[in-house]
Amino acid sequence: MLKALACVIHRDLLLAFRRRSDIVTTLFFFIIVVSLFPLGVGAEPGLLRTIAPGIVWVSALLASMLALGRLFALDYADGTLEQMLLSAEPISIIVIGKVIAHWLVSGFPLVILAPLLAVQFDLPGDSIQVLFLSLLLGTPVLSLIGAIGAALTIGLRGGGALVSLLVLPLYIPVLIFGAGAVGAEASGLGASAHLLLLGGALAAAAAMTPWATSAALRIAME
Repeated sequence: MLKALACVIHRDLLLAFRRRSDIVTTLFFFIIVVSLFPLGVGAEPGLLRTIAPGIVWVSALLASMLALGRLFALDYADGTLEQMLLSAEPISIIVIGKVIAHWLVSGFPLVILAPLLAVQFDLPGDSIQVLFLSLLLGTPVLSLIGAIGAALTIGLRGGGALVSLLVLPLYIPVLIFGAGAVGAEASGLGASAHLLLLGGALAAAAAMTPWATSAALRIAME
């Protein structure tokens, strides 16, 4: 199963880098949205430090949702997904591999860029470190939860809008804990509680969402 997992990850990464424009679109969307807020609200350092966690996290959430359409749609269109479902390997292993590859090309770059973009909000070093850790724990949860919505809406007309309605309510706790971790660190309360909650959410999502996504794919393909 580990060999099958590695093959799925390698295949999806290879296909993603052949379509580099999709990756660049997600990154530019994230950069532009985060950078527009300091221009719109002014250069008051106190205000920028206050709103920075929410802005970065909401931007990362929207950028992650922008990339959800590529998770299963292309494989569904060319028939590859049907062959994967008929293979001898467990569907959950295939799903995990596709989600990992999806996060590596659409979530991990956001985690790397976020500390650089946070500098324009005048965040202190400790808050930037917590922001990085919160995104590192939280963005995989966004990909795992988003995979369920992407599987349920595969092949549907207007599926992009529908998947947003399905996954946004489930994203709210991750957004609250992620942005709250930075705010708690900035106020001196410490971010450990929020980071532990994000770690628990990641563990729960990793344990449950592959099987939920597998069931959704079976339903969608019937």
